[in-house]
This record gives sequence, structure tokens and C-alpha cells, in this order.
Amino acid sequence: MAEPLVAVLAAGLSTRFGGNKLETKCLGKPLGRWVLDAVQDSGVGPGLIVTGPQGVSFANKWWTPLVNPNPEHGLGSSLAIAARHAIASDAAALMVLLADMPLIFPAFVRVLAMHPPPAAMYYPDGHLGVPALLDRRLIEAAAKLSGDKGLGPLLQGATPMAGESLLRDVDTPEDLEAVERILTIRSLGHGPGSPFPL
Repeated sequence: MAEPLVAVLAAGLSTRFGGNKLETKCLGKPLGRWVLDAVQDSGVGPGLIVTGPQGVSFANKWWTPLVNPNPEHGLGSSLAIAARHAIASDAAALMVLLADMPLIFPAFVRVLAMHPPPAAMYYPDGHLGVPALLDRRLIEAAAKLSGDKGLGPLLQGATPMAGESLLRDVDTPEDLEAVERILTIRSLGHGPGSPFPL
């Protein structure tokens, strides 16, 4: 099975955080760098990063930048840009990750990449969401998204993946403090465990 194309969505406006969230340091490196490092360390790739017009400083040359000229239109607009690139690249599968989820770790990326698509994270409230692995049918559907409409409604029937401990995204400074505590504990050798299909 061919490796999926990986897309990290990093075009959000960070309004709840007060702006510039992904460039803010999280335990010494930009918040947005954590998920990029997890992907690169996993050996899965290549990778796309969808940014706003201002770009980001933390993505190295391994990542192909795609610009969302209107990030204020919502997450769906960034996802559609990544999906259209995947179609143009003839990718059979697309892994979608968010740049503000620093608890994603390399082993999870490998597990998700090896799973037959479609697959998506199972959230405590019962819905399926990102991180997700899309098959060609879902890539084509995602290419038509717009606004804040995300993947959720498209993921019915995807294999649910366990891994609740990974699902912290950073929306506020308080969220950042919380994930820094978790990452510190993880660095001391108390990992979150490997995610597997439910």
C-alpha cells in the first residue's frame, strides 16, 4: 500500500489565542513545529503545509507550502486546497493533521498511515474527526468544501481510531500551558500509549 500524502493545516487566524499561535514557543520550539516533527520522525511523507498569506517560519524545505489566500473563510477552505493538490498529485490517500495539535507523536502517524483508508479519530462525544486518513472518494469530496464546514459529515463509515490522549488542540494560552505540562510528563518517559482502531 502506497504511503499517503500528508497535509498539515496551519492557516487559522488564532483569534482565541490572540494571534500568532503557531509561532509561539511550546517548550522551546514553535507550537506548529511539534506536529511537523512528528510526521518527519515517523518516516511518512511527503508533506504539505497549508498556511495563510503570511506563511510560517517553522516549516523546513521538506514541506511543500500551499497558501490559503482567504483563511478567514474557515478550515474547510484550507482542507479543500490540500485535497485539490492531492488530486493533482494523483494521491490515493491523504492524511489530514492540524498544526495546533502538538501531542501527535511519530508512532501514531505510522499507525494511521498503515491503516486502510478511510480512518479517523474517535472523539469522546462520539464524532469522528481529524487526524484522519482519506481515501480517493473522500479526497474528491473534501476538494469541494468551503467555509467552516470540515470533514465530520464526510467521515461516516470511516474506521474509528482510538487515542483520546492525543486530541488536545491549542486554542488559548491556557491550552498551551496544559499541553506543555503533558509534553513534559511524556519527556520523562510516561508516554500516552499507542492508538489503534477501536
